Amino acid sequence: MKDENGFKPFIPANKVVPELTWVSIVLGILLAVLFGAANAYLGLRVGMTVSASIPAAVISMGVIRVILKRDSILENNMVQTIGSAGESVAAGAIFTLPALFMWMSEWNEGAPSLVEIALIALCGGVLGVLFMIPLRQALIVKEHGTLPYPEGTACAEVLVAGEQGGSKAGVVFAGMGIAALYKFIADGLKLFPSDVDYEIQKYGGGVGISVLPALAGVGYICGPKISSYMFSGGLISWLILMPIIKLFGAGFTEPFAPATALIGDMGSQAIWGSYIRYIGAGGVAAAGIISLIKSFPLIINTFRDAMKDLKGGRQVSTLRTDQDMPMNIVMIGVLASVVVIWLVPAVPVNLVGALLIAVFGFLFATVSSRLVGLVGSSNNPVSGMAIATLLVSSLVLKAVSGTGHSSMMGVISIGGVICVIAAIAGDTSQDLKTGFIVGSTPKKQQIGELIGVVASAIAIGGVLYLLNKAWGYGTPALPAPQAMIMKTVVEGVMNGDLPWNMILAGAMIAVVVEILGIPVMPVAVGLYLPLRTTAAIMVGGLVRHWFEKRKVAREEDRKESVDRGILYTSGMIAGEGLVGILLAIFAVIPMKNARGAFFGDFLNLSAMDNGLGQFLVSPASKLVALVAFAVLILIMCKFTIWHKEEKK
Repeated sequence: MKDENGFKPFIPANKVVPELTWVSIVLGILLAVLFGAANAYLGLRVGMTVSASIPAAVISMGVIRVILKRDSILENNMVQTIGSAGESVAAGAIFTLPALFMWMSEWNEGAPSLVEIALIALCGGVLGVLFMIPLRQALIVKEHGTLPYPEGTACAEVLVAGEQGGSKAGVVFAGMGIAALYKFIADGLKLFPSDVDYEIQKYGGGVGISVLPALAGVGYICGPKISSYMFSGGLISWLILMPIIKLFGAGFTEPFAPATALIGDMGSQAIWGSYIRYIGAGGVAAAGIISLIKSFPLIINTFRDAMKDLKGGRQVSTLRTDQDMPMNIVMIGVLASVVVIWLVPAVPVNLVGALLIAVFGFLFATVSSRLVGLVGSSNNPVSGMAIATLLVSSLVLKAVSGTGHSSMMGVISIGGVICVIAAIAGDTSQDLKTGFIVGSTPKKQQIGELIGVVASAIAIGGVLYLLNKAWGYGTPALPAPQAMIMKTVVEGVMNGDLPWNMILAGAMIAVVVEILGIPVMPVAVGLYLPLRTTAAIMVGGLVRHWFEKRKVAREEDRKESVDRGILYTSGMIAGEGLVGILLAIFAVIPMKNARGAFFGDFLNLSAMDNGLGQFLVSPASKLVALVAFAVLILIMCKFTIWHKEEKK
């Protein structure tokens, strides 16, 4: 491998080892579907997803090295390349497509078809991968010393460390198993409530915490700073704005729009649904646009460099580690995807919408690929790109096609494709960075990305259908915050009936936060989410802070405990998400019993007509929930910091 920095990959370019094998394909597809489903559930509850690259790499090492006794690092990398695509497809889909379910339910038109969802996700995923291919040489190779690609570099470190063995996979599986059992007990058997809420009647607000493993895991992975920013947003909404609304609205004798009930009769959850979520939506929309505006210099530079690279026609290298998919295949794939979006009746997008996707898609794929190289995938403003797309698409389609149902669904479909493009382009960039460091063949990795996209696009429709059938989008169980915001934006532009005063108030809060130099997106997301959600995330952040600041004999011990915590909490998130999908299946399996008409009702012990059932719905059960959550955190310590102390 030749580049300006004289970089040499872990596996030399002249060495050929197993890479795109049937083992890596099968295991990668399995992980893509599993992590995609788990992240879909998490994102619909919390409004954010987490990277699946490192957990996929660790599980791959555990299975391929320990169980199958194979020793190719490139085969492990291929598994995580395919597996991580599921998380990105899920992220793009859940940020937008649940709006279609909510609209069609409101309009009594059923639900979007599985074919429609699969094609939107598939076309977005394919375009995201293909748009990234011509950027690889400029972003991954030429700027190797400039763009760190944090997740991609970290994943490469894990894979190289895995050459010494795959024992760390046990940490991920431990987190998955314990979180899965905990989730089943809490939300399946309902032996204790997963949400502990307390109304502050005189004050007008409310406090609470969701005692769930995935939320604590998100907080740990995000770290104390991001967690505290999200928690601060929640405090602003629930303990500042909500009491003000209650104070000034308690004397109203008529409902104040958009609510249909008197403010004086509302509890904290009702005030959140009628007022706070619009303020939060304005905050998130403004935060996304602010992030996008701040990225404009990067957008311009990256686009210019990419065009120079394509125009110059770089010399084709014969090295294995410099082989991309042929550009003629890339162009055919892009054209075919745009034509499918335009002509297939199942996708509600016309020619104008398809052209918008082609333009915005390449632009935001370029933005995403460059941004994740600097700030990481977790800080990639995908929602800001989607909101900008929705605003432009809404105005264009409103002028061209009117404000009917088909125009609104077309706008969300355009946003869905763009969301998937941006998410997959960022994921592909991180994976190609990992491959660049370990010495993978880019062409094979790009094929692997496409395999992961196809598998997860086929699966995501079933997951969305299942979750909607079990709990419904926009409900406390599945608030689908990002999709609700996208729905609100489109309705506001199309119908002109958005409560703009609340939207603008939230936007101004975001502007003030930005002026203060505080990361605006996590504060804005916290402004939107229920306080109990951000409180649980804050707990995870505090645990991470303790791990990082505690006194240890060697700095290596501190780093190992923090890294084990990341692996363990990644497993927690996956474990809860997968059991959440399982419980959704139970919630729709017919089974007549004394407690309801479905198998999920049969498992619900809190619905029993006896002493145990009465206790499980009493205030005392909230104390049981808090104790269970504390035990969950202690078990996490057992597999992380105390594990190291026992080894000594």
